[in-house]
This record gives sequence, structure tokens and C-alpha cells, in this order.
Amino acid sequence: MKIILADDVDNLGTKGDVVSVADGYARNYLVPKGLALMASKGALKQAEQMRRAREEREQKVKEEAAGRVSKLGATSVYISARAGEGGRLFGSVTKTDVARAILEQLGEDVDRHVIRLDDPIRTLGSHSVEIHLHEEVNALVTVEVIAHEEEPEAQ
Repeated sequence: MKIILADDVDNLGTKGDVVSVADGYARNYLVPKGLALMASKGALKQAEQMRRAREEREQKVKEEAAGRVSKLGATSVYISARAGEGGRLFGSVTKTDVARAILEQLGEDVDRHVIRLDDPIRTLGSHSVEIHLHEEVNALVTVEVIAHEEEPEAQ
């Protein structure tokens, strides 16, 4: 039976897709739950409109992500951390620290979950960090970890 998905369904398709499924699956689960519509001429036109709207929305999101790449990759982000001998940090620089530094220095709000950092940064110096902005768009940000200067205590 041909149906039109009214919502994203795992292992089946996304909203607006026309798919063939078993009759019982369509009649007993997908249609009653509002996840699908029976495929008729009018419904097929509606599915085409839903698919076109989804593609336009995805293209817009992709273009916005591509615009953010140039801003994120243009300058380095500096993070000050306490370090010991040999440039080893007391502690580490995490995804949260990188996200906070990007927001403060570049004005871009980046969720820490899209920052690709396998292990926390534990040394001074320059580190390249990948940020996954979209399925097809990644930005490379240079993170400069510098030694934190201790301020002399006022007496």
C-alpha cells in the first residue's frame, strides 16, 4: 500500500515521502497515529508541497551554516589556562570552555554538543577544533591555549 508520511518515521522515511508499506502496518499503526496519509491524487500533491518546503528549509539552514563557517574560521579563539612546567595544564580545556570562548570572543552561540573534541585539551599551544554545524558543513576553529598570568595580590 502506498502512503504519504506526515511525520518523520525511523527506518521508513521523512515527512512528505511517498513509501510502500504492508497494508496492516499502514491501516493499524501509521494512519491511526497520524504518522501517514493514504496516497490519493490530492494527497500526492500535498506530499509534493511538503517535500518541496522541507528541501527549501534544509537549504536555508545549510546556507546559514556555510555563512557561519567563514566567521568561525576567520580568527583564533584564545583561552587562558593555568599551566605548569613544560606547558602542561593544571586541568584541561573542555568543549564547554571552547563554546564559551567562541561566544565571548566571536559572538557566535555554538552548542557544546556540536564541537568535535575527542579528548580535552591538556597542553598549551595551538589546537584545531572541528565544529559540526550541519550534516554537510563543518567549521575548523583554531583554539590558542595560553598560560594564565597570575595577578600579584594587593596588600
